[in-house]
Amino acid sequence: MELSSSSSGAASARRSGGGSWSSVDSVAGPFDIPPKGAPVERLKKWRQAALVLNASRRFRYTLDLKKEEQKEEVIRKIRAQAHVIRAAFRFKEAGLVHIQPKELTTPQVDGALGFGIKEEQLTALTRDHNYSALQQYGGISGVAGMLKTDIEKGTNGDDLDMNARRNAFGSNTYPRKKGRSFLAFLWDACKDLTLIILMVAAAVSLALGITTEGIKEGWYDGASIAFAVLLVVVVTATSDYKQSLQFQNLNEEKQNIKLEVVRGERRVLVSIYDLVVGDVVPLKIGDQVPADGVLISGHSLSIDESSMTGESKIVHKDQKSPFLMSGCKVADGYGTMLVTTVGINTEWGLLMASISEDSGEETPLQVRLNGVATFIGMVGLSVALAVLVVLLVRYFTGHTYNPDGSVQYVKGKMGVSQTIRGVVRIFTVAVTIVVVAVPEGLPLAVTLTLAFSMRKMMRDKALVRRLSACETMGSATTICSDKTGTLTLNQMTVVESYFGGKKMDPPDNVQVLSTTVSSLIIEGIAQNTSGSIFEPENGQDPEVTGSPTEKAILSWGLKLGMRFNDTRSKSSILHVFPFNSEKKRGGVGVHLGGSEVHVHWKGAAEIILDSCKSWLAADGSKHSMTPEKVGEFKKFIEDMAASSLRCVAFAYRTYDMGDVPNDDQRADWILPEDDLIMLGIVGIKDPCRPGVQDSVHLCTAAGIKVRMVTGDNLQTARAIALECGIVTDPNVSEPLIIEGKTFRALTELEREEVSEKILVMGRSSPNDKLLLVKALRKRGHVVAVTGDGTNDAPALHEADIGLSMGIQGTEVAKESSDIIILDDNFASVVRVVRWGRSVYANIQKFIQFQLTVNVAALIINVIAAISSGNVPLNAVQLLWVNLIMDTLGALALATEPPTDHLMQRPPVGRREPLITNIMWRNLIIMALFQVTVLLTLNFRGTSLLQLKNDNPAHADKVKNTFIFNTFVLCQVFNEFNARKPDELNIFKGITGNHLFVAIVAITVVLQALIIEFLGKFTSTARLSWQLWLVSIGLSFFSWPLAFLGKLIPVPERPLGDFFACCCPWSKRGAAADTKGDDADHSDV
Repeated sequence: MELSSSSSGAASARRSGGGSWSSVDSVAGPFDIPPKGAPVERLKKWRQAALVLNASRRFRYTLDLKKEEQKEEVIRKIRAQAHVIRAAFRFKEAGLVHIQPKELTTPQVDGALGFGIKEEQLTALTRDHNYSALQQYGGISGVAGMLKTDIEKGTNGDDLDMNARRNAFGSNTYPRKKGRSFLAFLWDACKDLTLIILMVAAAVSLALGITTEGIKEGWYDGASIAFAVLLVVVVTATSDYKQSLQFQNLNEEKQNIKLEVVRGERRVLVSIYDLVVGDVVPLKIGDQVPADGVLISGHSLSIDESSMTGESKIVHKDQKSPFLMSGCKVADGYGTMLVTTVGINTEWGLLMASISEDSGEETPLQVRLNGVATFIGMVGLSVALAVLVVLLVRYFTGHTYNPDGSVQYVKGKMGVSQTIRGVVRIFTVAVTIVVVAVPEGLPLAVTLTLAFSMRKMMRDKALVRRLSACETMGSATTICSDKTGTLTLNQMTVVESYFGGKKMDPPDNVQVLSTTVSSLIIEGIAQNTSGSIFEPENGQDPEVTGSPTEKAILSWGLKLGMRFNDTRSKSSILHVFPFNSEKKRGGVGVHLGGSEVHVHWKGAAEIILDSCKSWLAADGSKHSMTPEKVGEFKKFIEDMAASSLRCVAFAYRTYDMGDVPNDDQRADWILPEDDLIMLGIVGIKDPCRPGVQDSVHLCTAAGIKVRMVTGDNLQTARAIALECGIVTDPNVSEPLIIEGKTFRALTELEREEVSEKILVMGRSSPNDKLLLVKALRKRGHVVAVTGDGTNDAPALHEADIGLSMGIQGTEVAKESSDIIILDDNFASVVRVVRWGRSVYANIQKFIQFQLTVNVAALIINVIAAISSGNVPLNAVQLLWVNLIMDTLGALALATEPPTDHLMQRPPVGRREPLITNIMWRNLIIMALFQVTVLLTLNFRGTSLLQLKNDNPAHADKVKNTFIFNTFVLCQVFNEFNARKPDELNIFKGITGNHLFVAIVAITVVLQALIIEFLGKFTSTARLSWQLWLVSIGLSFFSWPLAFLGKLIPVPERPLGDFFACCCPWSKRGAAADTKGDDADHSDV
């Protein structure tokens, strides 16, 4: 009963202790670990508590704690080495600068393969951050010239050029450790202690058999055990090897980052592995620096170098500090870089090559199953020991009989070899009972179903970064989703505009505006953007790149007559305030010549409007922003928002060049954002994704609440929420629909209360999203959160499941997430929930199936051993049963695809007992049926099967063969029952699982071969067709019995709770349980 009570206690603790896992520590068993960030002590604790007979196999897909420590040590050494090299070089450089400035010589440049500089020179330049050498090479433009790169247009991008660069400077890959070979998995499978003992027993049996019976007859016993063991080893190794290959492929997919590079004047999307030296790479906030390089140009560019230096310090990059290290993240701003070193020549490549071992990761379910395996294993060991003692006592006291009725052991009359052979046979049976009883494959069944699910989820546009997320997603009670790109299509277009104090119809009707106004608008669009436009020389349509919002605004600018490159060349950028999701706006200061400076702002309409003191009329005249005009602007914003449009305002102000800080201090210049002049507002349409309403309804039916968290205006958010089906009442008000700042202003307790009711949060900042996640988790919810921006990283990390966006998501967001939604679609999020529930359901099916076999096999052998001194199932037969149960059973049941039925019930409680009351009911009914049938056959089989007239030895062999055959066929029929533990129709969807059908067919065919042709090896006799029919008929009875059993109601309270009185800590857990609320589903 430990199986269910331990988990329910932990569930109670989680509920009463809020979202924190620290509260669970006091009551949780050793086999309970948090889904994220488990401390090393907890990981060590469960390993010490687990009963393991083959550590190399059992712990293969778990975290290797020793290797983790070694990895950290390697990282520390490489970082220290890099620090020492740079520090020594800077010390030397400083000495040269101050002592002998005139003696500095230009480094000897020796070109490589047609380029003006060698690989090692570039490596030394970047690794040492050698600024003086960079100057001596002619600065960034000099290095670019040597690399035959135009810093504006990039490389030419043809295949010949790319290959030449790879040959000269290497590719952006690093040596990876080869995956383990099949032979390594074979060796691991051979390390199983029980199998080793059986092989020894087989060798002894073989030797004794040949000695006593001669080579012609005496080799069967030993050889058959050895063959059965080898079969188990090969099947196990094959299954594990296939899983390993799947994980390798998924790991490679995770590391294959896609990024933009400038080639042939245009921005193209390439794999990080295709990057070459000389490439020009645009960088923006949240990106990963893909290789070592130097900064060509940038605005407010700050880099988080903690992944390389180990220090969480943000470093500002400019022309005086231009060196960029691979693997670091862009914390703020944007810019372009020139790639100078790639792959193993970078510190990041060296680091990854040094630690490129696939580290495992244990999941909570995997660890809990180790607990189940330990519990069953202990019972099995006790039973095996009892059987061994009973059989030995009966053997040596003369109470064990041969089939013909003669005593097997007569003191003083038996030879030593004959006696040893009898003992070895008994010992072999006891060890085989251990093999069947200790389910080493149970925790690995989780890995198998996870590997299967992860592969299938890739097809469903979801890339799993953390295994545990697959499981946790099945327990999700709420999804906090972004609006843009997830619930909507992210195909933005400007459909309304309000400039010069009036609505423009159509929105690009620039003729109604004076040249002054239109030129200011175009200047603001072209300069205050992180997007780009490529204008082909052959007259083709311009190519617009950037975020969807930027692309919509730039495309609208083109319709206004904007010439992007011409407009940008008319003024120079002084300073940039990159768009910030906290402030909801971005700005730029541009110098037009002389003392004239324009500061342009663009952002959330109502926020920009609050900073405006005047507005520009269509004729270019400036007017004061009166309360009436403010009301007019607000009315237009509200009308656009009600039509589910995103409202973006444009404003500017003039400034004097004399007031602008000089170059050295300009990085700290705070752009003026007061006294702005309103230019106008655009309304951007982003249509809802088709089918999103169905997905939301599906979640609601599955007991999952969908909440929309967006940075958009509250009215826009309300309109989209109505379209998506998240909100059904158009007049809904607080707290169901709330602004971020209102939620932020509440106390912690108030936030917890309100968070339960929130359906839509508008004008939210990333910090508001984080506060919402924390509040919901404290209420006991299992929270899934979507995010795409760098600032979403804390919320993605805090949530139980962080879901980042594959298209719009930044690398920082992706690294903080657990699952990447490759198509940014909410429907894919719902599919992930289905797979999460499927993982849990499949494991439960396998547990039910395996425990039925365990219980039946143990009871049959124990009772038979105690009563008669013989067991009906011998070692070879039990090994075959073990193979059906452990490996083939796992393959058949752990690969069941998800069904709609899974989405018609509440979420799986994160701490719900693994063995539910429904499973106990099914298990007990089936085990009782099998035990009753087989024991009846064991004691009364000779008469029931009408074998009394046969030779006693042959009759006994036929009876035992019939028992073995019926037992195996019972498992085959029960495999169908296990598919649908709580549904009456066990054949529903069976045609969709070809693997299940194939495994059942293979099992039946092999069983027929064993009975009919391999009798010498398995100690079986051929069965007549009448006995085959009777065997099939008895086994078939499993189906109607299971059907009737499912009509028996079960109590909702977990079975473990009824035994809580025996376990003091369970009482504490139950007491804590009363403090929980409906948000938790741990007793579902």
